[in-house]
Amino acid sequence: MTSFTEEPPVPESAVPEGAVPEQRAERLKERIYITFTALAVVLALSSHAIGLDPGQAALTLLISVGGAVLAVFCADVVAHIAVHRVLPTAAEMRHMFAVSFGALGVIVLPMIFIGLAALGHWSIEGSLRATVIALIASLAVIGFLAVRRVRLSWWKRLIVLLLEVALGLAVVGLELLAHTL
Repeated sequence: MTSFTEEPPVPESAVPEGAVPEQRAERLKERIYITFTALAVVLALSSHAIGLDPGQAALTLLISVGGAVLAVFCADVVAHIAVHRVLPTAAEMRHMFAVSFGALGVIVLPMIFIGLAALGHWSIEGSLRATVIALIASLAVIGFLAVRRVRLSWWKRLIVLLLEVALGLAVVGLELLAHTL
């Protein structure tokens, strides 16, 4: 049987305390999901940027991303109840809350850019364009950081990274298509 791995797995004792791989994966997954949500909202706002008030743009982004984060949190709680048939413990609830609401960090830079437009230092069109670039760049960095840890030869990691980029571009393309229809 052929294996894609070329190095032995990292022992659990090598993982820093409090940084269980599954927990890191949960946080990363939610950040990626919320980044795509923010990207969809910003692309929609960009298509209507002429005459758009920066305050409206910020509020729309905050409400949309906040709603997505609440939906993720609710889904985590409901899934836990469905699978375990008990309410989450206080520690489990804190973890779910931290994973879900920690993803709000992805809108800090977009809010700064929109804030610069509100202060007159930038146009709303420019701030939304910069936001799209920053969100796509953050997805690329996340993808790179994930791939560099994969125990594969460099060329297999490159293929995985290219596939991640292709999937990300497909998502962006579908979001743009949805906004043009």
